[in-house]
Amino acid sequence: MSALKNFQSEIQEIHARELARQRGQASGSSASRNINPKKLQVLEESNISGESRDAGAEDEVEAVLALLSSHDYDRARTSVAQLITGRKGEYIFRIGCRPPHTSLFAGERVDEATGWSGVPRTDAEVTSLQSSVKKVVEELGGKISLLFETTDGHHPRATLLLRLPPPSIELVPEVRCAVVGNVDSGKSTTLGVLTRGPLDDGRGRARVALFRHKHEIESGRTSSVGMEILGFSTAGTPVLPNMPPSADADMIRRDKLGWDEISAQSAKIVSFSDLAGHERYLKTTLYGLTSGAPSCVILMVGANAGLIGMSKEHLAIALALSVPVVVCITKIDMTPPNVLAETTKQVVKILKSPGCRKTPVFVNSMEVAVESSQTFAQYKLCPIFRISNVTGEGLDCLRTFLNLLPSSEADTETFAIDQPLEYSVTDVWSVPYVGTVVNGILNSGSVKTGDSILFGPDSNGNFQSTIVRSMQRKRADVTTAEAGQCVALALKRVKRAAVRKGMVIAHKTDTPPKATRQFEGQVLILYHNTTMQRNYQAMLHCGAVRQTVRIISMDNPEGVLRTGDRATVQFEFISQPEFVKVGMKLLFREGKTKGLGVITRLL
Repeated sequence: MSALKNFQSEIQEIHARELARQRGQASGSSASRNINPKKLQVLEESNISGESRDAGAEDEVEAVLALLSSHDYDRARTSVAQLITGRKGEYIFRIGCRPPHTSLFAGERVDEATGWSGVPRTDAEVTSLQSSVKKVVEELGGKISLLFETTDGHHPRATLLLRLPPPSIELVPEVRCAVVGNVDSGKSTTLGVLTRGPLDDGRGRARVALFRHKHEIESGRTSSVGMEILGFSTAGTPVLPNMPPSADADMIRRDKLGWDEISAQSAKIVSFSDLAGHERYLKTTLYGLTSGAPSCVILMVGANAGLIGMSKEHLAIALALSVPVVVCITKIDMTPPNVLAETTKQVVKILKSPGCRKTPVFVNSMEVAVESSQTFAQYKLCPIFRISNVTGEGLDCLRTFLNLLPSSEADTETFAIDQPLEYSVTDVWSVPYVGTVVNGILNSGSVKTGDSILFGPDSNGNFQSTIVRSMQRKRADVTTAEAGQCVALALKRVKRAAVRKGMVIAHKTDTPPKATRQFEGQVLILYHNTTMQRNYQAMLHCGAVRQTVRIISMDNPEGVLRTGDRATVQFEFISQPEFVKVGMKLLFREGKTKGLGVITRLL
């Protein structure tokens, strides 16, 4: 396990170094060349900025509170506007002292703890400052929502969410979450309750609305990558269809808001990929994790069954891809207390094991939900929610946590808008009266309708040219899209058969992207029951690319690889060349996951 952790940190360093080098070449600016790979690695793991910005932000907040205390509303309004706009339209505003995270996350009583930060306030000050902040934010056209307040302890404090409505649908921030777990762990039911509103009846009422195929409704098992979105309004409330709590399955399935309606009413969108739990659909689940670029993975664990079967496989994949993990223990209403305690103990033990090295944090209060949402990725914390979709217990904390997650496109180290366009195709459709439509994620750059683009590579490694006819984001028409966003593009005069998953789209230039047939990578074999040697074939997952590869050579003196071995291996794509870059992480498997690595050289 320690070998896995060391290898992962090496992968991260190679990935960061190559990313910095490629951006330096693309932009030609010395600033891009001087990115510190170590710093880049920390930021990539965290998706949020470090402590230094937090300290600066605390000073800014205290300055605003001082202005409000002296009734200097004009300068306070300007400062608040700078705070919110500098954080992509939303800001978590704290009044009073902040408890030490160590005690808070350990579940201890924080009133007696030492290490509080911030300026102490009285009950009256907390209440009056709240109303002053509300007045200032509403004058700016925004809304505030009270996340947490305590006025009866030694440290009166309050936490507010300040949010401005987005100028257009193109700029609505989005958080991408992948939902994984074993069969029957409650993935689809939890998403059904979160995105539709009415609680479950304990018989699968909530999940019916999410299923896309007849056999899924009959078996109750997801077999495809289901996409669901949950919108949050400017006031911080979930955007849900107007349904009575006692709605039946047919009403839940029928009376749902369209994605375009949710986008129009939302100031933030959480996109869920409901991935399959059954072992038979591991290929689909793995593709959803590697191609979807999720900000976090939500691992569902049934309290009655524990962390069994594919749950461990999904957790291993998330750790291999260095994606932050959140655990939800479901079905707590039907589980006997001793079984729930045993499941909780098992989850904590696995998270603390040398392979995970995560610090479990039980989210039992709104304050823990607020604080952990901002720091869990950075400090390798793993928030654990205990929820019931029948009684609704624990769902408010989960909704608040999702509402406060940093947006995916705000991670500028992973998604650079000042670089050339690179768009990964993850889905292809043929839409009547529109033509061929592709869906995917902008890894870098920006695109607008009417742009001349290249898509490829085809079976010969060539790129074809076309024009972007129209664009949609969350099924709402848009005209521009930036790095980090997930958008669908309608391509002009392109046949459906000419486009496939794993292709890339770039702007039309004199030097088109180069397709690769053979490449070299550093790999670690996680598990194989015999040995791997030359001409061994496995399915490779690398970003949106999913294709069978063949081992053509390796630097192992014996010429074979066993479980736990590390080696530099040369691979060859079997079917057709693909667009891959040095520094990209790869997973290869034959049945279950077999190895992970990083591309070090293109041949």
